[in-house]
Amino acid sequence: MSVPYYVSPEQIIADKAEFARKGIARGRSVVVASAADAIYFIADNPSRALHKIGEIYDKIGFAAVGRYNEFENLRVAGVRLADTRGYSYDRGDVTVRTIANAYAQTLGNIFIEAAKPFEVEIAVAEVGDRPDMDQLYRISFDGSVHDEAGFISMGGDSESVGSAMKDNWSIGSGASETVRAAVKALNPDGEQGLDSLEVATLTRGRAGRCFRRCSQDDITELLG
Repeated sequence: MSVPYYVSPEQIIADKAEFARKGIARGRSVVVASAADAIYFIADNPSRALHKIGEIYDKIGFAAVGRYNEFENLRVAGVRLADTRGYSYDRGDVTVRTIANAYAQTLGNIFIEAAKPFEVEIAVAEVGDRPDMDQLYRISFDGSVHDEAGFISMGGDSESVGSAMKDNWSIGSGASETVRAAVKALNPDGEQGLDSLEVATLTRGRAGRCFRRCSQDDITELLG
């Protein structure tokens, strides 16, 4: 009689986490940063069709790294949640914390219950009246939520990107300074082309929808 093969729960969780981290690290990085006039989303993304950055609601934006089909499903679910809550109650009741908590529960359940975890890391941000009032949340593949101050770096070599942002940027910097610092952090070798940049903003102080996707001309102007 054969002996059943046993794997401890700790080993299963560790294997899932390693699998997800490797998948996320293979992707290109994304930076989300609070500037004086807006929250900027800057992604190293050569695809013109598959966006890493999107809109959730009036003042809430979304960015992600990892498997596109997985984080796009999460983005759509977030939009539906925000629309339903805003319609059922009030538009002011839709907050980034609600969205972040919903994403955390979903990713946590998938990580524990599914055979394969989502290979994604996502960020949701809500623009405030001042840079110090912006809310930025990073949600990991296992459902853990991190409340970040000032900026978020995800995907690829996120530690190096984060270190470069700390050295060359501070919260509340101007638009051009923020985008230039993010581009330098994403591509320290200086080989970044405009065609592989995806940039969007949540404009501060605007009534209604604050999200705007930047054109190539906008990016050129920001980079000076």
